[in-house]
Amino acid sequence: MAEASVAKKRKTAVKKKSIRTSYDYMVLFVVILLVLFGIVMIFSSSYYKAMTTEDFYNDMFYFVKKQGRSALLGFAGMLFMANFPYRNLRRFTLLGYIVGCILLLLLIPFGQVINGQKRWLWFFQPSEVVKITTTLFLAHFICLHKDYLKDFTGFVKCLAVVAIPCAMIAITNFSTALLLALIGGAMLFAAGFDMKYFAYVSGPVVGAGAIAILLPGLRYRLGRIQIWLDPFSDPLGDGYQIIQGLFAVASGGLFGLGLGQSRQKTFLPEAYNDIIFAIIAEELGMLGAALIILLFAILVWRGIKIAMNAQDEFGSLVATGITAQIAFQSIINIGVTTNTIPNTGQPLPFVSYGGTSLAIAMAMMGILLNISRYQKGIE
Repeated sequence: MAEASVAKKRKTAVKKKSIRTSYDYMVLFVVILLVLFGIVMIFSSSYYKAMTTEDFYNDMFYFVKKQGRSALLGFAGMLFMANFPYRNLRRFTLLGYIVGCILLLLLIPFGQVINGQKRWLWFFQPSEVVKITTTLFLAHFICLHKDYLKDFTGFVKCLAVVAIPCAMIAITNFSTALLLALIGGAMLFAAGFDMKYFAYVSGPVVGAGAIAILLPGLRYRLGRIQIWLDPFSDPLGDGYQIIQGLFAVASGGLFGLGLGQSRQKTFLPEAYNDIIFAIIAEELGMLGAALIILLFAILVWRGIKIAMNAQDEFGSLVATGITAQIAFQSIINIGVTTNTIPNTGQPLPFVSYGGTSLAIAMAMMGILLNISRYQKGIE
């Protein structure tokens, strides 16, 4: 009888473990599709500028080749992370978080100034690295201190994990700091903190952020808001990119002008970068733009499903953070392109030109795929 009871318990334990051996192939398919589509659109939006500019060696494939190399690196990173047990990442979360903060500090003396901003350190953007290192460490920190979920003091401690890198990033890149804050907020919400804690903190945080970030560059920030409200008030200056982007979106109509037929790429500065959604709308029309939005919606939907069905809390929180980044970043990019929100620099995930952003985003998708292999419940 005793042996039968033990055998029954072991059988139940095995059922509850419920390891799923296959990845979420829909996530993999959508990511690969977006990356390949991005390479095509980068070529379409950059070939004219590349072939007519000596700095790019008059090579029409200049940007495509660089993005292609980053895509290969990102694909390797995605494969590695998809097969590296995500639970083992907990051993490295604190180290990654510290290294990320150190990289942000190194921006001050060693950062490269590009377009008036210090965002690059040698050949990469530290802020892109910090997005994932902070996500991983916050998930680990919450799991390590589950008792923090019960009181406001614990909420503030978890919030501080996000606030430290946010404050450091905000010095040079306010939009990325805002994105990281949104990611952290989504993870804290998913962790189960009482909603009233968010209300307690939101006022002081917004006030402190306004003083620390907006006040030193008040004229610049107010200028951006004014241009957002009326870009035609400075059509050849700060409003130029917004106006040209809106022209591109409007001229595409329902079906677009055709792939490679964009006219505004000759007017838009760096059309292959953060504003690439405007070229998509111009060449492929509203239907093509809607299809891209649908792909992101599918990716977010699958990410939410993976987070809800993750076998442990760490996996659920990491999946939440990764999904939140893709969702918020794509919303911000499309919102800026259509002038729905004030102009700020965030690339369209997997599509915009940018090696660091693409490689790290694909590696993050590898982590999400790895989490999708482990699902709670009985199968």
